[in-house]
Amino acid sequence: MTRFARWTAAAAATLLLAGCSTGSGSGGTDEGKNGDGTPATAQTSGGTPGLPASIVSQKLDWGRCKGTSDSPAPGSGWQCATLKAPLDYAKPGGRTIGLALVRSKATGGQGKRLGSLLFNFGGPGGSGVSTMPSYESVVGPLHQRYDLVSWDPRGVGASEGVRCRGDKAIQAAESVDATPDDAAEEAAYFKDAEDFGKGCAKAAGGLMSHVSTTDTARDMDLMRQVLGDRRMSYFGISYGTELGGVYAHLFPKNVGRLVLDAVVDPTADTVGHAKNQTLGFQRALDDYLKSTGQDPKQGSLKIADLLKRIDAKPLPAAGGRRLGQTMALTGIVLPLYSKEGWPRLTEALKDAEGGDGSALLALADAYNDRDSSGHYGTTTHSQRVISCLDDKQRPTPEETKKRLAEFEKISPVFGDFMGWDTAGWCHDWPVAGQFDHPEVSAPGAAPVLVVGNTGDPATPYEGARRMADGLGKGVGVELTWKGEGHGAYGSGSDCVDSTVNSYLLDGAVPKDGKVCS
Repeated sequence: MTRFARWTAAAAATLLLAGCSTGSGSGGTDEGKNGDGTPATAQTSGGTPGLPASIVSQKLDWGRCKGTSDSPAPGSGWQCATLKAPLDYAKPGGRTIGLALVRSKATGGQGKRLGSLLFNFGGPGGSGVSTMPSYESVVGPLHQRYDLVSWDPRGVGASEGVRCRGDKAIQAAESVDATPDDAAEEAAYFKDAEDFGKGCAKAAGGLMSHVSTTDTARDMDLMRQVLGDRRMSYFGISYGTELGGVYAHLFPKNVGRLVLDAVVDPTADTVGHAKNQTLGFQRALDDYLKSTGQDPKQGSLKIADLLKRIDAKPLPAAGGRRLGQTMALTGIVLPLYSKEGWPRLTEALKDAEGGDGSALLALADAYNDRDSSGHYGTTTHSQRVISCLDDKQRPTPEETKKRLAEFEKISPVFGDFMGWDTAGWCHDWPVAGQFDHPEVSAPGAAPVLVVGNTGDPATPYEGARRMADGLGKGVGVELTWKGEGHGAYGSGSDCVDSTVNSYLLDGAVPKDGKVCS
């Protein structure tokens, strides 16, 4: 079972197409100064109070990045380091954890550098260390004046990443019906969720209660201080927008230039997020169906019927595997993240109608980060650990069943799955959730650029306006792109790219409500 992650367009595109060593170096900025010429050593104020000097004044030992079996080492222009952060910010002098960072220094030369530009690519659970180097080509103009920096948030990848179950157990769980039709399937569904949570608790230990978005926002401000930046420059995508909003709320005076693209609705609770995603994916499916000359309503019903038939009788697939309903739906979801994936969806649906589930299963494997040897990545594990610590709401099976009709009305394809997911995702979770929805109000903060895409499947367009309003008057500035796919920047709009670049490079704040078509 997997929730539809709030991933980036870059990560989805990568899926469709298919640790660090020590060394000499220093933390902070070149020549010990920030981009505005102020001494880096003067910028350690304004962060989380009570942090020991050994934490705030640590020097990062930047060195050559090591590759792993899951992620090859980036080119020579990239360096890696480990940041020491408190496990529990309420006990800042206690146990610390290591956060894996990656950077490439600004290419424009001395005098042009503005500072560090921190990236979070979403999830939650996405690895910035593995994603940042591949994203450099998208943000080339920004690289001239910024050090590009990203990291694996706590509980992710090289930052004490969590693996809740092994590869064989993951594959076995793919046969669990995430839209149970009877008492036996329902019992198996919730038993699988319970077992997953127990596996996470065993693997994560004391980390389990300290991987929240709030914890990571505090890590971000520690990074700002250790990197030597007077203000935070940040680019958050998908879930990274929620993280950016929480950062702005906690540290409004430290906000420099923040871009939030593919925006999570900060007013939504667990059920609200699920309804938002159901609406977003149905909209994207409608647009896809229109592009193929089909009537969206009839095309959706046809796909829903295909899924019912697969539920009753899974399809044979390559390697002796079988395609069940849940994996088929996952395979449909992935190509909707980017318009470039639509042709693959057409072929996969055609094959499935003909009785061959191989193409849809391959798409589902890509989404679930499964390689050809049957090894799975841990992104969805980290996502679940983080989101279940964040989300306070725990809908019961009984409450969920009463809401299924609401979800099915929104989408005959995705509604049933997303409805059940509200109860199954954090069922019997070992730790309590922290809030109903994130707090993002940031009075006194500098303007934050909020970018919404009208065709976004995973984070529907309405969330951008709600984020801008939530940040507060004079803080949230909305930019709209009438496009397709998850995220707007780097997706083909010169208007979006130039507006974002001007904001980050020159501080040019566009008029609130600007539209790029």
